[in-house]
Amino acid sequence: MTNKHLSIFNQLRPVTVGFDNMFDHFERMFEDDFTFSTYSNFPPYNIVKTGDFTYDVELALAGFSKDDITVDYADNVLSVKSVKKEGENKDADGVLHRGISKRQFSKTFTIADDVEVKGAELKDGLLKISMERIIPEGKKPRSITIK
Repeated sequence: MTNKHLSIFNQLRPVTVGFDNMFDHFERMFEDDFTFSTYSNFPPYNIVKTGDFTYDVELALAGFSKDDITVDYADNVLSVKSVKKEGENKDADGVLHRGISKRQFSKTFTIADDVEVKGAELKDGLLKISMERIIPEGKKPRSITIK
């Protein structure tokens, strides 16, 4: 018998099919050595449902240009990171008080298998990453004929 406690995710496993990797992901998030304090609150962000099958992730990036950030998507993980430029000198630009943070950051989001990242746009200090849920023919509602 294992010492691992029976979590809500393990209780759901017997009544679900095909969600193993999702439950495993959540189990890793809630392990004893994991704390939510390891995640940074910078930059602030919103996740917005813009339609029945469309979503936007919005990150507040005041002071950043599109050359200062990278957006990558691989293995169902969307990553947004700041790019440190070589030779960047904070004091040389004449700023007497720096209240707008331009610190290094890395933010990741886990994206479902059936969600496709459509693109990203930086406008007025807000990075918007657009996504769409693609529903395959096999998952669309249909009537089953009884033989």
